[in-house]
Amino acid sequence: MSRPLTKTQQKILEAGIDEFLAKGFPAASLRQIASKAGVTTGAFYGCFPSKDALFAAIVEPCYSQIIDRFIQMQEQFTKLPESKQPSHMGVESTQYILWMIDYIYDHYIPCKLLICCSQSTRYAGFINEMVEIEEEYTDRYMNVLRSLGHEVREIDPQTIHLIVSALFEGIFEILRHDYLKDHARKAVLQFMEFYQAGWNKIMEP
Repeated sequence: MSRPLTKTQQKILEAGIDEFLAKGFPAASLRQIASKAGVTTGAFYGCFPSKDALFAAIVEPCYSQIIDRFIQMQEQFTKLPESKQPSHMGVESTQYILWMIDYIYDHYIPCKLLICCSQSTRYAGFINEMVEIEEEYTDRYMNVLRSLGHEVREIDPQTIHLIVSALFEGIFEILRHDYLKDHARKAVLQFMEFYQAGWNKIMEP
């Protein structure tokens, strides 16, 4: 269990959130963060070794939770008997997306920073990480369909990347444009219907 934040750490964290939201990570000023928190830069470094470390302290829990849960969902689907996977297609992923929407709105500010303000940090590739995971498991599922005797159209990796990237870039528009939760849930579910219908069409031989 991590230690509770000290009052100084909490002040720096809150000032960092304001600065990162206003300017994004690259333009955010460590000196301004320290000033807004009412501490010296020396006190800042006593709490966080760098601006990067402060940003990580804010977004890492959300990053890890979303990625880890995503992999768990994919593994859960993969462990189903191959004969049952086609009838489950979209079930686990929709459950995950609904969970993720709830999680995002329970941790809105850190998630917004992760998606909208993480340029030049190690979290900048977060969406692409999700895309790569989805690509891997999509390929596995296509092989399962072929092993079951289904005719599946050959789709080149670049096209799969384009399609999957559109999914995740689309979903995270709810953060970029500050959708209200109910609107986000409805819009994303409709988008998922559109996405699944598109996959069903493109996989036809």
